[in-house]
Amino acid sequence: MSPIGVQLQIEDGHVVINNGIVEVTISNPEGIVTGIRYNGLDNVLEILNNESDRGYWDVVWSALDGSGKTGLFEVIKGTSFKVIAESEELVEISFSRPWDPSLKGKLAPLNIDKRFILVRGCSGFYTYAIYEHLGSQEWQAFSLAETRVAFKLRKDKFHYMAVSDDRRRYMPLPDDRSPGRGQPLAYPEAVLLADPVEPEFKGEVDDKYQYTCENRNLMVHGWISNDPPTGFWQITPSDEFRTGGPLKQNLCSHVGPTCLAVFVGAHYAGDDLVPKFGQGEAWKKVFGPVFIYLNSVMDGEDPLTLWDDAKTQMMIEVKSWPYSFPASEDFPKSNQRGNICGKLLVRDRFVQDNDMPTNGAYVGLAQPGEVGSWQRECKDYQFWTKTDENGVFSITNIRTGNYNIYAWVPGFIGDYRNDDAITITAGCDINVGTLVYEPPRSGPTLWDIGIPDRSAAEFFVPDPNPQYVNKLFLDQPQNNFRQYGLWEQYGELYPEGDLIFTIGDSDYSKDWFYAQVPRRKKDKSYEGTTWQIKFKLENVQQTATYTLRIALAGASLAELQVRVNDRNKVRPLFTTGLIGRDNAIPRHGIHGLYWLYTVEVLGSLLVKEEEGDNIFYFTQPRSQSPFQAIMYDYIRLEGPKSDVPN
Repeated sequence: MSPIGVQLQIEDGHVVINNGIVEVTISNPEGIVTGIRYNGLDNVLEILNNESDRGYWDVVWSALDGSGKTGLFEVIKGTSFKVIAESEELVEISFSRPWDPSLKGKLAPLNIDKRFILVRGCSGFYTYAIYEHLGSQEWQAFSLAETRVAFKLRKDKFHYMAVSDDRRRYMPLPDDRSPGRGQPLAYPEAVLLADPVEPEFKGEVDDKYQYTCENRNLMVHGWISNDPPTGFWQITPSDEFRTGGPLKQNLCSHVGPTCLAVFVGAHYAGDDLVPKFGQGEAWKKVFGPVFIYLNSVMDGEDPLTLWDDAKTQMMIEVKSWPYSFPASEDFPKSNQRGNICGKLLVRDRFVQDNDMPTNGAYVGLAQPGEVGSWQRECKDYQFWTKTDENGVFSITNIRTGNYNIYAWVPGFIGDYRNDDAITITAGCDINVGTLVYEPPRSGPTLWDIGIPDRSAAEFFVPDPNPQYVNKLFLDQPQNNFRQYGLWEQYGELYPEGDLIFTIGDSDYSKDWFYAQVPRRKKDKSYEGTTWQIKFKLENVQQTATYTLRIALAGASLAELQVRVNDRNKVRPLFTTGLIGRDNAIPRHGIHGLYWLYTVEVLGSLLVKEEEGDNIFYFTQPRSQSPFQAIMYDYIRLEGPKSDVPN
């Protein structure tokens, strides 16, 4: 342990906590982190910024009482300071902001208690917060579009960013995005660097959405300074307090240099992931703790190795979860939580006669709800794991309460949910035994397109327009979808007619565009598109019913209409209606929220091989914007229901 114990110094306007490794200065009573001293740097935060714009918790909220107060951004500023715990081993301090009806319309209707913890010998500090909406009729209805912790680092020092092994690089400066140096593109977050300070970045696109991560991969990210060699990292050791489950995508680090911990956000999902609270609805949630980790290397050593050290520290934090040291009774310790285990099999008699062990399936606990409701759940806690090669799973350290077990299996469509709620109590160890998921299936597979994995990544993603590149991704085919402007290339590939995919001849990795987007016309307006799937059937049972399964990886203010063998039929056989607000395409996502549809096709609508081709027409007619579009996950045509084996 460090020979220096943790010290707390309370001054007029500021509180300072110091353990001899890192010193953190926080405004009193607001609870804004104004300074972090480390490794010879008086402050790693941006000293050119106002003190309230360096390290802070914030919310974006809207009133739901008809007052018209919407999209309000608020940096959370405490009104009361309190020492929670003080010893040489640990200091925990609180900056709280109560709400009362006199603040209606001015502040988000939440009691918020922000906590900061410094531990002896620790190269960093922890922060968490307790949010509460009281069950009193005086507490107005509202929605919470976003809440997060943000840190603005010194732009003269922190130039190298890492969010994953394949997304780390020296970054442009924030000045490069300013008018005169940067040219805004189709939306303000995307800027073409026309005259950057560093010529090497000229002609690149900078867009913070190119660096977003799914929750399951968003555990450590941050920045490195070469002089002095210093790393600043945000480590999230658990997903339990983040909304939307493992696949929810969030912002993390981006040009600023900015480092975020996002807990609630609508990105890549839309309004479905904005929690809404009724008047007097009681709610309380703990966000965090997250760990702000600082590291350094000796002179002469490569500063970029700090990323590897940060990943090692992340694993240490994960193994330490749930932390034993937070003082709040609202953050239960390990012995106050419960565990479950079991095995998940998948049953599809058209694939295999026996139940199959799942490998890498996602199994989780979330609030009781409908099948698949976990991906839109945004008020409470979720707990997820993956099955091993035998389908065995174990979820530990679950908060007490009632949950459904949810799951999905890569390689199979749809979602599993157990019918009976599971009650987790302190110290429980529940073996739920063998769970069997029967994915939707009516008949044998006649043909399919894609891989059922909730992503459009396996389809054709074009190379970027050379005028709009991020050089980081040029030799990374797995990240090609993150390049700017790919949606415009559909119209270049299909300037007149639309995509035609022929079963047996076409290759979905080359011939199925990653997104069904509107086509740009010569007058720069857009028009809807109709894709065709051509296929032959050796025999057709005229009186039988065939089943078309359509799994979508995302949708944004779009509609999918399906017609069979008559593209001009006024009424489609099936339509989704207007769906989706994930906006994943301009934000360089390869998926948003998952949608699954079943379309029954009467045999009388189909023709057998000697009579010619069958054609499914998939129309996306909405075209007010280039981003009104659909991304497909997987499409399958099943034979008649009568063919289901015993």
